[in-house]
Amino acid sequence: MAAPWSGELELEFVKRNQQTVLTRSYTVAPWKIQRSLYPEGEEVCHCILLHTAGGLVGGDRLSAKIHLQANTQALLTTATASKIYRSTGAESSQNIHIQIDQGASLEWFPQETIVFAESQYRQTTRIELGENATFTMWEIVRFGRTARGEKFIDGNWRSHTEVWRDQIPLWIDRQYVNGNTEMLGSPNGLNNYAIAASFIFVGATVEPEIITRIRSTWEQGNYQGMAGVTRSLAGLVCRYCGDSSSDARKWFQQIWQLLRVSYRDRAICVPRVW
Repeated sequence: MAAPWSGELELEFVKRNQQTVLTRSYTVAPWKIQRSLYPEGEEVCHCILLHTAGGLVGGDRLSAKIHLQANTQALLTTATASKIYRSTGAESSQNIHIQIDQGASLEWFPQETIVFAESQYRQTTRIELGENATFTMWEIVRFGRTARGEKFIDGNWRSHTEVWRDQIPLWIDRQYVNGNTEMLGSPNGLNNYAIAASFIFVGATVEPEIITRIRSTWEQGNYQGMAGVTRSLAGLVCRYCGDSSSDARKWFQQIWQLLRVSYRDRAICVPRVW
């Protein structure tokens, strides 16, 4: 049996004149990062992450450290969907630590994660925000390879996300999905849907008008599934539960557009790998 992967990633962004520049890029396989892109000008640096092994098997460990210095703006995404393969018992994990300094902004938009039946997976994400810094992320998780009729049975998926500023928690989110028929069908579980997705914005107060507009985009979008929008003291969280990753992404892009224009006075720029 092949030895588990222990992948490492370290990225650091700095501001030079008006350009956000990736000055440190350290990777250990299976992580790999493509060259920096500037499809919307020098202020925002786009980077695409690759997982060269194609997915995580039991025992794999991935870690990432990402640092945005003051007033930088970066967008990170992944080249393809991520896969969490079935395991005979060993747990795979991903641990991410992000530091976003004063006035900086990170948008973290990985593509869909497909969690196979009988997989064992845990991820932790901690974000440290400086003054006037913002963090925007989404996560779209498909439980089971539904295209082949697979359901998420006898597996475990855990996610723990924390956002802090000045040693004060702004957002703490713990999710746990234990694969079994009761969870799949329960209204308090997946309610017979295959996808659970979250959109999180933290670092600034969101006005009630924006919340109303976000809810309107769902109501007018003819989307299938269920959704919710919650305003927090320092941001918002939007949830989607359904069967269409394209619906989740389309709705999330509408939310992203509203927030981008409001807080950065800039329209969204969709990465070409999507």
